[in-house]
Amino acid sequence: MAVLSLAAADGELRFTELRRAMAGVSQKMLSQTLKALERDGLVSRRVEASNPPRVHYRLTELGATLVPPLRGLREWAERYMPLVQEHAAG
Repeated sequence: MAVLSLAAADGELRFTELRRAMAGVSQKMLSQTLKALERDGLVSRRVEASNPPRVHYRLTELGATLVPPLRGLREWAERYMPLVQEHAAG
């Protein structure tokens, strides 16, 4: 969902802004996820030379292609998760 958070920002987000937007996700997990997304060409990272350094993330053109299907998946989950949970409960 980090990708959706970046997409919703319609530009760059700092690491701290992403972390705030994704309550419940540890700093370590967010960092690992962003590194993987950057490695795969979905997110770009820019370090601002300040003290302390600020790190900014944004979707790449390739990453932006993921937004529509991920939004669809989120909408599906919001609509059908109660039914899935009902079935899982037996």
